[in-house]
Amino acid sequence: MKIGYLVNTYPRGSLTFIRREILALERQGWEIHRFALRSDRAALVDPADLAEDARTEHILDLGAGKLMMSALGWIAQHPLGALRALGLALRCGGRADGVTAGTGGRLRHLIYLMEAAHLARRCHDLRLTHVHAHFGTNSTTVAMLSALMGGPEYSFTVHGPEEFDAPRALCLGVKADRATFTVAVSSFGRSQLCRWSAAETWPRLHVVHCGLEPWRFPDPAPMPEGGPHLVAIGRLSEQKGFALLIEAVARAVQALPGLQLTLVGDGDLRPQIEAAIARHALARHVTLTGWLDEARVREALGRAQALVVPSFAEGLPVVIMEAMAAGRPVIATSIAGIPELVTPESGWLVPAGSAAALAQAMQDMASTPPERLSAMGRAARLRVLDRHDINREAEKLTELFASKGHV
Repeated sequence: MKIGYLVNTYPRGSLTFIRREILALERQGWEIHRFALRSDRAALVDPADLAEDARTEHILDLGAGKLMMSALGWIAQHPLGALRALGLALRCGGRADGVTAGTGGRLRHLIYLMEAAHLARRCHDLRLTHVHAHFGTNSTTVAMLSALMGGPEYSFTVHGPEEFDAPRALCLGVKADRATFTVAVSSFGRSQLCRWSAAETWPRLHVVHCGLEPWRFPDPAPMPEGGPHLVAIGRLSEQKGFALLIEAVARAVQALPGLQLTLVGDGDLRPQIEAAIARHALARHVTLTGWLDEARVREALGRAQALVVPSFAEGLPVVIMEAMAAGRPVIATSIAGIPELVTPESGWLVPAGSAAALAQAMQDMASTPPERLSAMGRAARLRVLDRHDINREAEKLTELFASKGHV
């Protein structure tokens, strides 16, 4: 019962859901060898992430010379498989069609070929019979090429939205067609996989949710008074829609002079967000905290009356799950897998891209009686703990691994 897990960059502060999944599988008796192409250790602050980094084999830490020697040695022992993998790498690398996100072109795919050969060698040395990759980008490319070169068969989890931005360039359908099975974290994600894979692959497409550890979410803090106080959490990137959120706050404060927004996260768009806050004179209303560890994120949720998610593109955000588990309703855009979790009993869904709709939802939340807000928070908590218990989701993965003969 020993398999490998492969991620591009791992661990990261934004990938705690992968750590939870691995630990849940280990509690169920699996021995998991963690692989990542690279480390993000300089940016890690959570002790649990630092410990996970020490448990992970980072392929590129080997150095270019040693990696090349290992890969070429394996290729020499598996020439026919290496030739097939080379052909597939060149085909996938040639399908970028001007799209750069996650593709890299043929030269980058030759690097993936070397990483794949080394991965095959390490799996052979460790007697791993299966590799499960997270994200349908370069990590799954490496797992797929490795399988062609005598490495173990593979499966992978697709999260979105990045995979769905460039499915042809990423050869997403090819990867699903060749995989033992493929996992999506929502029914929406599975539907997108159906778009790009062969119809005969569809029975091997499954939904396994990202999970929470319920014991880390004790009874929620009482719903705070005053405000209203909202919290938003995520990378300050284009897809998250935080610039639009600032515009929505500027609209809402005209009717809600006590409105407070705590924005947790950091990223490339921070200067743009700060400029928008200054332009709308919202310094008294919006607080930027930067990244916080898990404990401080839970504290921020406890001080808020609702989470707001203004995203333009998503998979199914873990932050929504965490807010609901903390007993907080959610204001979110009605995109991707979000409507599968957020319902009228637990929050407000608004059209994506509309600052006016976001502002109106904030006003609706502010006018909701405290007892109704608390009831919505309880409904949110019950729903997410029923649908996203990490132990139950890991059992689904165990059944998938076992059904393919890996027990």
